[in-house]
Amino acid sequence: MKISDVRVRIVRKSDTKLKAVASVTFDDCFVVHDIKVIEGNEGYFIAMPSRKTADGEYKDIAHPIKTEVREELIKVILAAFEEEKAKPQED
Repeated sequence: MKISDVRVRIVRKSDTKLKAVASVTFDDCFVVHDIKVIEGNEGYFIAMPSRKTADGEYKDIAHPIKTEVREELIKVILAAFEEEKAKPQED
């Protein structure tokens, strides 16, 4: 499986830990939207799309099963995030 496209939309609110939302396309035929880039105490991390359960817990809707795939996903999303962050802001 190959990651064929990554799109990142920066969140411009300064009072939130949510910094961006990403969409990732796999093999030019399957896309996962709403992957969040969040600023944590030890840097940025990603959170997969999730749903709140009846007991208030959040469960991922879609997520990688293999560690290598998760690590690659983190790497490409955070690289795209940094690239998007470096672009001049449009008003």
